[in-house]
Amino acid sequence: MNTAAFEQLIDVKALRVGMFVHLDGGWLSHPFPLSSFRISSTEQIATIVALGLAKVRWSPRQSDDAFAAAHDASHAAPAEAASLAAVTELTTTATATAAARAAHRHRLAEQRAGLSLCERQFSEAALACRRANELVAVQPREAGVQAQALSQALVDKMLGAQELCIRLLTDAAGDKVSVHALNVSVISLLMGRTLGLSTPDMNDLGVGALMHDIGKLELPDRVRHREDHFTAAELRFYEDHVAQGVTQARRMGLSAGAMLVLAQHHEHADGTGFPLRLNRDRMSVASRIVALVNRYDNLCNPNLASKAVTPHEALAMLFAQGKAKYDAAMLGAFIKMMGVYPPGSTVQLTDDRYAMVVGVNSSRPLKPRVLVHNAKVAREEALVLDLEQMQGLGIRRSIKPVQLPGPVLDYLSPRPRVAYFFEPARELDMSA
Repeated sequence: MNTAAFEQLIDVKALRVGMFVHLDGGWLSHPFPLSSFRISSTEQIATIVALGLAKVRWSPRQSDDAFAAAHDASHAAPAEAASLAAVTELTTTATATAAARAAHRHRLAEQRAGLSLCERQFSEAALACRRANELVAVQPREAGVQAQALSQALVDKMLGAQELCIRLLTDAAGDKVSVHALNVSVISLLMGRTLGLSTPDMNDLGVGALMHDIGKLELPDRVRHREDHFTAAELRFYEDHVAQGVTQARRMGLSAGAMLVLAQHHEHADGTGFPLRLNRDRMSVASRIVALVNRYDNLCNPNLASKAVTPHEALAMLFAQGKAKYDAAMLGAFIKMMGVYPPGSTVQLTDDRYAMVVGVNSSRPLKPRVLVHNAKVAREEALVLDLEQMQGLGIRRSIKPVQLPGPVLDYLSPRPRVAYFFEPARELDMSA
């Protein structure tokens, strides 16, 4: 190709589909098959812009007829020159649109990658939790080693990040027991981090939260989850899982701090819990955390899915009905950390649009991240909005999924079971 024919330089912002261009630097410096070609799409323009070039050479004569005519007109009468100015304006608009689309695709890819990483890490952690549970009966010491290793890994990840975002997962891989244990562990450790617990106390908290229900492993299915219809004998059978859990914890060689969590995770601050009816002053900090978080997760993810409440409703119930049962300061810190609208809540925004909360920055929870319903945008193409950066936009009210219009419910797709993980908090670019 004779590059001498490309005598004209043009700003990359003025490129338009149909222009014949030449990219200097050789074919290794760009992703196109040829260095000289006619632009056929706005995506190609966006790629050229992304190369960081200020100007490129082009050939008006080898471009589409409209560009050749416009080039000749630039040397003609002023009226004809105005036509060229109009073409340039259209070119600039098309390029800006292409760049915006490219930026959208980039942010969408980052969003998907972040969620995929969280879900993969959750799945791996749930599998490790399940393996530890399976070893309790046959190799209790090894089960204890694996539980401590998993707790240590979670603590290391949390303490290594400046700020953390609580992330709603769309696909919580794992069996019900492991998902519950991991949910309680993740949220409890985030609480411990918020309250400034030491690393050793965080490790005890993590192990205790992961193993808090191991006493249920030997119970028959019919009494593993407390139900209103239980007879007195069934209730005693169910409540005995605490003592069985402590026995298993000793066989596993768990620390005293972790064993206290197993022993006290059903006690209440007002002395109404079981098995020892301890009050707040006799419960460890880790036990108070797990007792609260365990109740929250059981409200959101009960054994019978038909009894599930939304995360927002769960917080409201804890505040209204459980203020005496839980340490007041800890309950306040928990609500602040989770946000008034925790991840998984379906809401209506102040501009009347519907949305689902998908993330909360644990240190700045006032305005969460939301997935907004937009009939004009496919769900898989929708960008999450950070309400912290959306001036004038907020949440008007929480709404139950069953109250959402059919198309909105299908779009937002709230899951019957809520699962959380954590990721480093980052600013979301709201410029497009």
